[in-house]
Amino acid sequence: MYDDAVAVTGLGALTPLGMDARTTWEGLLAGASGVRRIDEEWAADVPVGVAAPLPGDPAELVGRVQARKLDRCEQVALLAAREAWQHAGAPKVDGTRLAVVIGTGTGGVLTTLGQDDTYERSGARRLSPYAVPMLMPNGPAAWVSMELGAKAGAHTPVSACASGSEAIALGLDLIRAGRADVVVAGGAEACLHPFTLSAFAQMKALSTQDEDPEAVSRPFDAGRSGFVMGEGAGIVVLERASFARARAARVHGWLAGVGVSSSAAHITASDAEGQAQAMRAALDSARLAPADIGVVQAHATSTPSGDVVEAEAIATTLGDEVAVTAAKSMIGHLCGASGAVAAVATVLGLRDGVVPAIRNLDAPDPAVTLDLVKGGPRKGDWGAALTNAFGFGGHNVSLVFARAE
Repeated sequence: MYDDAVAVTGLGALTPLGMDARTTWEGLLAGASGVRRIDEEWAADVPVGVAAPLPGDPAELVGRVQARKLDRCEQVALLAAREAWQHAGAPKVDGTRLAVVIGTGTGGVLTTLGQDDTYERSGARRLSPYAVPMLMPNGPAAWVSMELGAKAGAHTPVSACASGSEAIALGLDLIRAGRADVVVAGGAEACLHPFTLSAFAQMKALSTQDEDPEAVSRPFDAGRSGFVMGEGAGIVVLERASFARARAARVHGWLAGVGVSSSAAHITASDAEGQAQAMRAALDSARLAPADIGVVQAHATSTPSGDVVEAEAIATTLGDEVAVTAAKSMIGHLCGASGAVAAVATVLGLRDGVVPAIRNLDAPDPAVTLDLVKGGPRKGDWGAALTNAFGFGGHNVSLVFARAE
């Protein structure tokens, strides 16, 4: 165990593969797909035909009374946090030593769009009195902090698709800085809507293929044509090592290091050097060498240019022999939640000694020279793994996790 590593004691997730972390993990190992055709009436004029929605209604799980006060993004964050907290054994911690950090890319955009429709149609008096707390991006962190009594801070990184990973990175910083003993950290996103889907499609980021929905998301494959938008949340419970030991907590893995960089180059284009800088910083933070990393959970959104750029950054930083997987091939792109869900999967993979294969990797892009995991889950005895998350605006975040002994 590393001197200043942070224990991961709880995991929670809602994804297109399942409404909890266990079901999601089983689906990833099985190579299942949460992508489906969107044939609902609201999507009739949307220029893309597939998405990766949750398989259940979070409002039913939250409870209809409370759900009326919560945007869907807040609902999934609260449910994933509850799961992670119970998985950690509901730590007994002074509220002034407990913090929450939950990132999001768009926050309560469904509320914003829906309430605007209500205003245009029926006027100001018909707006929900909960509209503001439902739409504010800090809503997920705020609700979780209130439920758990977290008084050491409730923070909300908003860094596009790197938000969830940046939240976990901030969680490590809070513990190392002595500001908290326990941090509930992760990301949440729920923005499947005609506006958001059409906006991403207009910038040519989404795949417009829909003949076989489950085959559309194909990271690193030569036939990839854009990402599939999904929704969900991923939450981890982080603890100071001494605090976890004192309460005899089960440690599922260690958050050994984090790396954050800003490319400062282009508002949407990927940047290999900025990504490599984040990976190098994560290694330095964990005091590890490139050869110590056995697995990479790649950002790999399935865009024609982005996957190649990341592959170059990984090869430059870690070499060609590191095993690389990509959960988005099965769950689509959960935007601000994607990095946090990747963290959950990475901790489980190190704990169980297995990583999921990349789905739909029929013809790997010849420009990608990495050791891509394909054909079925790969077993191994890896000591450490790295996750990548990159967001529009040049946000780059890498996390290094170590196996719990």
